[in-house]
Amino acid sequence: MASPTTSPPVGRALATLLMLLTVFGPISMDLYLPVLPALTAELGASTPAAQLTLTACLIGLAAGQVIAGPLSDRFGRRTPLLIGIATYAAASALCAISPTVETLVIARLVQGLAGAVGIVIAQAAGRDVYEGPALIRYYGRLTVLGGLAAIVGPVIGGQLARLSDWRGLFLFLAGIGTALLLASAALFRETLPSKSRTSGGLVQSALDIRTLLTDRLFVGAVLICGFTYAALFAYLSGATYLLQETYGLSPQGYSVAFAANSAGFMLFGFLGGRSAEHWSERGTLIVGVTISGLGALGLLATGLLGLPLVVVLASLFALASGVAFASPPTTSLALADYPQLAGTASSVLGLARFGLGGIAAPLVGLDGSGAVLPLGIVTVTSLLLAAAALAAFVGREPRRHPVDPAVRLSTDTIRVVTSE
Repeated sequence: MASPTTSPPVGRALATLLMLLTVFGPISMDLYLPVLPALTAELGASTPAAQLTLTACLIGLAAGQVIAGPLSDRFGRRTPLLIGIATYAAASALCAISPTVETLVIARLVQGLAGAVGIVIAQAAGRDVYEGPALIRYYGRLTVLGGLAAIVGPVIGGQLARLSDWRGLFLFLAGIGTALLLASAALFRETLPSKSRTSGGLVQSALDIRTLLTDRLFVGAVLICGFTYAALFAYLSGATYLLQETYGLSPQGYSVAFAANSAGFMLFGFLGGRSAEHWSERGTLIVGVTISGLGALGLLATGLLGLPLVVVLASLFALASGVAFASPPTTSLALADYPQLAGTASSVLGLARFGLGGIAAPLVGLDGSGAVLPLGIVTVTSLLLAAAALAAFVGREPRRHPVDPAVRLSTDTIRVVTSE
């Protein structure tokens, strides 16, 4: 592990690039949401099939992180990053020319797999170059930037819908991927020295994951992150139909409403990072899960009682803001104690975040594209599970027990003994 005195310097250009890499997920999911109903009609697809294009991307983002994380721990951050971004740009172009919804689903899966690399590297490289309070601040900024991407995505998507169809939006994503590829090639220098990389292939990766999963605090952070983001992705999947078909908003009106919610995501992500740094990581988690839970209950009440649009908008705002408030401490708790396994730890966190999101997203369309009740049930259930994980796995106040280098030695020893 690099000490504070030997950690690579963090220039402004590198810090900015690391944060920009987090736009892969939000932009990939959000840009085309305003035109999802039009996409459904043009391809002659059912609502669940169209929502599967979102689910496929989420599954790719989850599975891709499991692959990219260990590879980046073994081979460094730069090479996997450049390969991932190039593949992302190509997959986005393939989405634009897809003739059927089945082809689009496959292309979205590849897009997610490639886009996952940027998310993993942003988190793992950040752990390479930051420590302590600076690390919590960094993860808070990642959350804020994710909210910014969520704002830019639907707003730009709504405006581009005036000039182009959904295919043009995917070409826009291909352009973003190309721009980030050029920027990464020019600015990103390796942050993980050769001497700090793992070895041992799949056996060592399995041992590393086992080490992480025996840490109660790590498991708790991963579960909280996964269940809160399951609620968020259910919102992303269902809100476009709910607001446009049930409540009659135009694509532009939907993008404005979504931007307002994303502004709350940005603000509360920033506040969550500050709260975790200066007050309490566990307290910040409790507040975030509670705020999201209130939003989910508002959606459930709307589904049961037929409440007006203002209640839906307030509930969605609370849901997104609470998830953002809890995000910095969950990421910090999961990664801070494992500098030598940052890529692998980030991949497990991402698997939970996008994997559970991929499961939750299509469930909101089971009772019709614009139904509120399934969205309320899915989000309430997700947040109840997050609260249960918080109570079961996170103590009164998490104490830091940095992993001793002997842990790595012990896993290496296990590998040698196993091979004998």
